[in-house]
Amino acid sequence: MALKQNLHPKNRHNNGYDFLALCQSSPTLTPYVHTNKYQNLSIDFADPNAVKALNQALLKHHYHVNQWDIPQGYLCPPIPGRVDYIHYLADLLSKTLSETSMKHRISVLDIGTGASCIYPILGQREYQWNFTCSDIDPIAIKVAQQNISSDKRLKKAITCKLQKESTQVFNSLVQPGERFELTMCNPPFHRSLAEATKGSTRKVKNLAANKKGMKAPLNTSKTAPLNFGGQNAELWCPGGEVAFINNMIKESKRIQNQVLWFTCLVSKKDHISQLKLSIKKSNAKQVKIINMAQGQKISRFIAWSFLDEAQQKNWFDIT
Repeated sequence: MALKQNLHPKNRHNNGYDFLALCQSSPTLTPYVHTNKYQNLSIDFADPNAVKALNQALLKHHYHVNQWDIPQGYLCPPIPGRVDYIHYLADLLSKTLSETSMKHRISVLDIGTGASCIYPILGQREYQWNFTCSDIDPIAIKVAQQNISSDKRLKKAITCKLQKESTQVFNSLVQPGERFELTMCNPPFHRSLAEATKGSTRKVKNLAANKKGMKAPLNTSKTAPLNFGGQNAELWCPGGEVAFINNMIKESKRIQNQVLWFTCLVSKKDHISQLKLSIKKSNAKQVKIINMAQGQKISRFIAWSFLDEAQQKNWFDIT
């Protein structure tokens, strides 16, 4: 498979997908594998069943996760991009903490974990981090719990919590005395359901155009309807990602001494200047923009802290 450009050097998926090996590890992927117009093995990425089967194979083959599933209609995350966020967070920590401090067990808060619980699963497997993961959707939390329940290491390292206040991020979730080295979030991007639907339709059309010339599948199983998963809370909120992250920044002030680095993905570069201004107004002492690139797509996350560098170095000495 062709080398994927610009993934983090530690990303296991830099060399693309070895579909033969993946099918051997997870035979349920086999019916979805085709030969594309470039004579490479691939799948129909517009088919949610195929994408889910690919994720199950990747998790089983590379991360030794034998049971993982999501309900129909929920977001099915692209694993290479998700694990990139984890690796760049690890880099941020290694530049912040001393080598001795990095040996401590790292605790991470994942906001909006979704039914997939993908960030905690990948973070535990790659770095043995502990996670608290939250979501406002009771079904998502129930399924996330199911996804970790059959694995002893995941079950021990990950705690799932329902955020009962749908308009809040940290409030009512982070308790006094709790401390996290990192918070992370992939926020809802769109400002309305109509906008989210338009974006999904555009993706479907692009994928349909890209698969022209693909040969017949290895079998004749019926392909699922073109569909990009995602519940309302996963895809949109009033004001879109800027409003969501601004609320996160506002609430972060209350727990400023309980978190080493607050972080959040930002899908649009144009939103960065406004968010940096909000962080400055919150009196945070540090802000960083970490760029990540996956293929031709440029992504990034914003990180802020209310601690200066000296306070961060002594993070584990603070009681």
